[in-house]
Amino acid sequence: MNKLPFEDLRSAFGAQPLFEDKTWRLSPHAWPVEQAQLQELEAIGAACLEFHQALEALYIRSVSGKNLLRNKPLTAPWVADYLDRGKPDSLVAHSRDPKNRGMFPTVLRPDLLLTEQGFVMTELDSVPGGIGLTAFLNRLYGATEGILGADDAMIRNFHASLAGLRPDVRNPLIALVVSDEAATYRPEMEWLASQLQVAGHRVFCMRPGDIFPLGASLFFDVEGNPEKIDIIYRFFELFDLASIKTAPYILEAWAAGEVAIAPPMRPFQEEKLAFALFHHHLLQDYWVEALGGRAHKLLKALIPPTWVIDPAPLPPGAVLDGPRAAGRALGSWRDLISATQKERDLIIKISGFHETAWGARSVVLGSDSSREEWQQGVERALELAPTNLHVLQDYRKPRRVRHSLYAAEAPHEASESDGRLRLCPYYFVVGGKARLSGALATFCPPDKKIIHGMQDAALLPLRVRSS
Repeated sequence: MNKLPFEDLRSAFGAQPLFEDKTWRLSPHAWPVEQAQLQELEAIGAACLEFHQALEALYIRSVSGKNLLRNKPLTAPWVADYLDRGKPDSLVAHSRDPKNRGMFPTVLRPDLLLTEQGFVMTELDSVPGGIGLTAFLNRLYGATEGILGADDAMIRNFHASLAGLRPDVRNPLIALVVSDEAATYRPEMEWLASQLQVAGHRVFCMRPGDIFPLGASLFFDVEGNPEKIDIIYRFFELFDLASIKTAPYILEAWAAGEVAIAPPMRPFQEEKLAFALFHHHLLQDYWVEALGGRAHKLLKALIPPTWVIDPAPLPPGAVLDGPRAAGRALGSWRDLISATQKERDLIIKISGFHETAWGARSVVLGSDSSREEWQQGVERALELAPTNLHVLQDYRKPRRVRHSLYAAEAPHEASESDGRLRLCPYYFVVGGKARLSGALATFCPPDKKIIHGMQDAALLPLRVRSS
């Protein structure tokens, strides 16, 4: 197995920084997966796309008050209330616009933890970072046999997923619009645009302020000449839309059919509480009907039990569909405060449409928090519920694994290290199918309970072991 020298890795990242002010540990080897794991990853992509399709149907039927099932009555107007809560009326109307029906994120990236029981999917991101980084890593480690995406599948399928939105335009102009709030990711998007330009595609990375309207269309300057934009890939969160001055022009151009937008600006597609809807006891028959048998079985195994923290009062004698606290069923979400340390193997996190909804900034892990921190997390969830719902999710601990890392200090020798793994596969929706094109493995020290990018973690591509 080929080994990448430390100096080659450091030189490559030094010549092409892909994140603003970010560093991480280096490894001589990509992360290995077995053929069986690769097949599971392929199936997960198809299931994630089916999940999005079923979620859209659930939302639209909830909005219109239609029956959810084929052969027995079931309506759920509360689903739309949950998914629309706290969103501006204009964005809700845009989300429901018939022209948006059947429009799904072009990139799907689940967060998979490797546990003793296999993969666990804690989130499904449709505006993910790391696309350019993963493509870069695939090239960097490409001399290693079996690198997933070594044929530039990340770059090729990223473009194909976007260009497919405007089949009427030959070589459409694609604007990768990165907000200042997401500036950390701008270098990797600039690199991605440059690679696509080399391949002959008209793809440019820009700020929202670089866009201007001419008539019903959107333009930006290319060496002093206005160029019409056909497709926008938005790298900004919808909660930040109000601070983007050109947002009204983007929406007007979309309404006029002059520009396609990916991912769609539909907040219900970006809420973590979708996993709670999947587990909701009132909706179990719906998911069985809406999903294929294979996808339903796989998602049941992958998605840990998740609940919406909704403080709506219960009638006397009723209990919540949720975990137990102090050995008792919950009569109120405030009862969570009295949960024992063992019962607090739970995560609280905001569902979406908030500045803390990404990067683990809202996450409270009960078993790793003091009672005071846990109480604050519960109370914050209840306080914000009128505008920003939180979810409660079973915590599944990643298992300890080993991988070779270079020492951070000279002489930078490689040695086997213990750690825990998060795997983020990237699926690009091309021709109605989710194409697995690469994956980013985050290998963290074993004492880290919440796995995300950090300076003492390693970020690695995937190597598929030959059978």
